[in-house]
Formats: sequence, structure tokens, C-alpha cells
Amino acid sequence: MEDKDYLKRINIVLVDTQDGANIGSVCRAMKTMGITDLTLVTKRSYDEDRVHTLALHAWDVYEKAKRVETLEEALADSVFTVGATRRKGKWRKLSSYSPEQLAQRVSLVGEGKVSIVFGRESDGLRDDEVMQCSSIVTIPTSEAFPSLNLAQSVQIICYVLFNKAQLYPTGMTPVSHERIAHAVDGASASLDSIGYYKWDEERKWMKSFLRDMLERAALGEGEIQRFEKLFDKIGKIKLHKEVRSDESSQLS
Repeated sequence: MEDKDYLKRINIVLVDTQDGANIGSVCRAMKTMGITDLTLVTKRSYDEDRVHTLALHAWDVYEKAKRVETLEEALADSVFTVGATRRKGKWRKLSSYSPEQLAQRVSLVGEGKVSIVFGRESDGLRDDEVMQCSSIVTIPTSEAFPSLNLAQSVQIICYVLFNKAQLYPTGMTPVSHERIAHAVDGASASLDSIGYYKWDEERKWMKSFLRDMLERAALGEGEIQRFEKLFDKIGKIKLHKEVRSDESSQLS
């Protein structure tokens, strides 16, 4: 479940997009990530069949899009403005956010519209357009082929923003050192109950081995619980066998 209010404030701004098909692809990239506020800065007319073909079920994003002729108009009511660009130069910003840093920054901005600006397919944003934004975001890419197409860029930024908006974020958070130590104490106690240790030094080294192994594995809470159940069951199996053995002895 995502925080829809967080996503509603995101406005994707496309400057002078050259091909309607790319606008359609952007609409789809946005909607899959729960972002539907689109502004088109352009004087062009687009072949709507090409837009529709690529937008598919995100056609409503295009239909509701705001159209303006200047970037200044597009950004007028925004509280935070960000240009998406990988180029650096004298008239560009001295530093840039990564997509993840941008998502974190957006989460700290007060109420209001956040506009993220993307340039033309051929050459991106001009220097004067970047200067109109307060910040820039740059998507890390390979130096061997650093260019992303428009829809890919929008998809990446929207995905990171969407993931930040999750009430229960995707991905796994490794358990803490303290949590691992607790799990290892339980596992060691189970090994002790089945007579695994022959001397105290062996207990010490086994606990150290299990702790180090689990921390390097960076397990999540669900996985560490399964680890605990495994060793808990080992102890219970031995106890169950001892009870059955005693019952058999009494019967004979």
C-alpha cells in the first residue's frame, strides 16, 4: 500500500517532447508507479494515435495533462523543482541528487507540488531550463553507454519515488546485531539440549560462527524466525524421542 498523498504531489514535466509515442510511454511509466500528474511544455501538436498506442491503459494521464507553452508557467505553483539531466557545465548545478537522495529530499519538503522536469529526446534540457529548477537529479549509468531514453528515465525516477511512498517498503531490511545474538543464543541452547557440545570451548566457537555467518548473510526478520524455528524443532524432536523412550520402558 502506498501513501497516495505523497504521490499526488509529484508532477512530471515534459519539455518539448518530440514524439507522441514517447509521451504515451511516459504516461504508462508514471501510472504504473501511482503518479498521474503530467504537464506538457510544448507548442507542438501530437499524433494522438501514437500516444494512445504506447499509453494503453494510461491514456487518462495524457487526457488530464496540463499544457503550457513555457517552463516558467509549468513551475509557477511548485514548491520544489528538479531538472533531470546527466550533463554538467558552467550554467548547470554544482551538485545533483541521485534518485534515492531525491526521494528522501521530497519526503522532507513541506506540503505542495514537486515538479520533476525532463527534456527532449535528442538533447535533454537546455542550460536556461536547468537554471529555472532549484536542483537536479542524475541517474547513474555506465560510461560505456550513459544515455537513457525519455520513458526509461521517467520510469526510474517514478519507481524510486513510489518505493519511498510505500507504507511497507519493498525490499528487505537486515536484522540487527542484537537480534542475531538473541537468535544464536536460542540456537545454541537447542544444540546444548541435544548434547551437541562436548566442551565449553566448542560452545563459544559455534556461537561465534553462527553469529558471524548470519550477520554476513544479512537476513530479514522472516528468515531469522525460520532459523530460530529450525533449532527449536531440533530440541523438541529430541525431547519427544526421550518421552516416547520412557513410555516404552514403563510398558515393558
